[in-house]
Amino acid sequence: MSPVVQIEYCTQCRWLPRAAWLAQELLTTFETELDELSLKPGTGGVFVVRVDDEIVWDRREQGFPEPTAVKRAVRDRVAPGKSLGHSDKNSEDRLSP
Repeated sequence: MSPVVQIEYCTQCRWLPRAAWLAQELLTTFETELDELSLKPGTGGVFVVRVDDEIVWDRREQGFPEPTAVKRAVRDRVAPGKSLGHSDKNSEDRLSP
């Protein structure tokens, strides 16, 4: 069975658009590697990304994620050998002339 990703987001904070956008990014990047991606409504400022029930991103600890950071965290668990193209470069590489 392929991995399952869940994005839990705060409905009180109206973070559904952010969660849906991140879901789209992950589904586009991992369209053949994932079995399922779900959005889970929550409350209290929650914004957590899980792969097979393992937390890979928690807004309370790490702040709001950049999509590339979440893609790397998911990739490391679902497809370690997969290249993410420009997303694999670190921020220093992107800033160099």
